[in-house]
Amino acid sequence: MRIIFMGTPDFAVPTLAALAGAGHEIACVYTQPPRPGGRRGKELTPSAVQREAEARGIAVRYPASLKGAEEQAEFAALKADIAVVAAYGLILPRAVLDAPRHGCLNVHGSLLPRWRGAAPVQRAIQAGDAETGVGIMRMEAGLDTGPVLLEGRTSVAGKTAGELTTELAEMGAALMVQVLAELAAYPEVPQAEQGVTYAAKIDKAEARIDWTCSAAQIERQVRAFNPAPGAYFTFEGERCKVLAAEPDAGTGSPGEVIDAPLTVACGEGALRLVRLQRAGRPAMDAADMLRGWAIPAGSLLG
Repeated sequence: MRIIFMGTPDFAVPTLAALAGAGHEIACVYTQPPRPGGRRGKELTPSAVQREAEARGIAVRYPASLKGAEEQAEFAALKADIAVVAAYGLILPRAVLDAPRHGCLNVHGSLLPRWRGAAPVQRAIQAGDAETGVGIMRMEAGLDTGPVLLEGRTSVAGKTAGELTTELAEMGAALMVQVLAELAAYPEVPQAEQGVTYAAKIDKAEARIDWTCSAAQIERQVRAFNPAPGAYFTFEGERCKVLAAEPDAGTGSPGEVIDAPLTVACGEGALRLVRLQRAGRPAMDAADMLRGWAIPAGSLLG
């Protein structure tokens, strides 16, 4: 097929690579514009998808919007058989959705209709879902409301958002190649009207640990926000990310360090902090970090 690919972050890269590897013609790649980044936060940094496309010699466009008549005409002029979308980050107007001969298919990282929206992987972990997955769905005007052609499933158990995103990205890439190999073989199944939930975009303010929550809730928060934005606490005015933690026994005031190394009382139960990262320093195990930063039993974490 002649394909327009639309995606931005690392999640989308395996799908682009798989489509190219399967012999499809990638007419053009659409992605988000380069953003300020680098060490000083000023250099314009291309998206993961832009880097992959340029390495493969594929033309790249990054319009700020697709609402304009000129942008829509340029999109239609590509005369694509289909558009494949994976975490693109822009709303597609009706004119864009209708331009390719077979419309637009999306790789979505949840078992729809659960977790429509921007952060399905993180929200599934936070909610304690036992299972999640990825679906190939037909895009329409609503937010992730279109029918599903094919889906894959996997266990959430113990996985961080980074690990689960990588797994779902690879799974979604394989499923998209499977669907496009014989599009007519995959009937479109409307989403159920029951069980709809929305995965709101992650707000950095959510990353601050509230020790009055249960140990189980905080452990899920730690996994959901690893690698970014990183669940954190403060001590002596310094912020420290928690990258891994395990529920443990013990009682005390919420936020109180009740045992070494770094077992912290929560609103219900306690949490042993396993791997951490101080600002501007590498990640390390709790015992190693405490050699250079004493947080004795009885300390209260912010």
